Amino acid sequence: MKIITINNQSAQPKYKQIVLSIEMAIAEKRLKREDKLPSVNKVSLEFSISRDTVLLAYEELKKRGIIYAVLGKGYYVKSVEFTLEQRIFLLFDELNTFKEDLYNSFLSHVNKNFQIDIFFHHFNLEMFKKLVDESRGNYSKFIIMPSNLEIPGDVIASLPVNDTYVLDQTNNLFKVFPAVYQDFVTDMYDALTLGLEKIKQYSELILIFPGEKEPVGMVDGFVKFCAENDCVHRVVSSFESDTIRNGSLFIIPNDRHLVNVIEQAKLQNLVLGLDYGIISYNDTPLKKVVENGITTISTDFKAMGRILANMINTNSKSSVKNNATLILRNSL
Repeated sequence: MKIITINNQSAQPKYKQIVLSIEMAIAEKRLKREDKLPSVNKVSLEFSISRDTVLLAYEELKKRGIIYAVLGKGYYVKSVEFTLEQRIFLLFDELNTFKEDLYNSFLSHVNKNFQIDIFFHHFNLEMFKKLVDESRGNYSKFIIMPSNLEIPGDVIASLPVNDTYVLDQTNNLFKVFPAVYQDFVTDMYDALTLGLEKIKQYSELILIFPGEKEPVGMVDGFVKFCAENDCVHRVVSSFESDTIRNGSLFIIPNDRHLVNVIEQAKLQNLVLGLDYGIISYNDTPLKKVVENGITTISTDFKAMGRILANMINTNSKSSVKNNATLILRNSL
């Protein structure tokens, strides 16, 4: 039976990982009173770490009265009565301005007795699976941001149902877990509906959708809105230096394409909000001032972090939709 696991990608010191592994093994009754722990040499060799690191972990457990040493024989479990340190495995897709707001809000509202270890899968399925696999046995709660990855059922099934929370994007496979999520179909449709009177002034709606990181629900909501309101529309995967036609309204999830569209419009001497329009996705402070204000469709990421923290604090098992809205500015 594997008692100790070490994640080389974790920012937590290895001796602390050893301490938590043994605490978790005792809490889950994989170790009982008087059970012998793996020897210092065995742990050192298995994980290619120094004996001093292992000794530091065992000494900390000794000071806390959880284990004791028998000279020449090894270390044994002394007590199973202790308070387990609460650790949270937090897996984001990437770090950007929106996720930073979410993360900081979560940290400021979650109980201070939780220790948070944050990781990033960068939209890489193999990295996602590796990080989840290496986290097992080391954490009391798991928060995962699956994004648009097609995660196999066996990986999802390996996550503890009662202690895993899904963040931002979700799907039917993740319905068994509590979540704070965005409904991108509804959000796109409802936000565009809010701006219908202004949107009607444009001759064509263009959604720039690379499809690499963005939720496909954006496309579904966009197409539904255009079909119901008889809008001429198209979905393109990229925008580099395409000619912009007067009367075009761009819906842009990716900020790189936002810059490309604005630069091209300047080359054509087009005036934003008059000759063409832009609706960007996800609000940032910069979008309040660029070109006298960029209209956005955005959820409240600070609220998302706060709701998630409250769910963790109260051990809530509900699923909460974090609504998005249209923030009107000069570009529409």
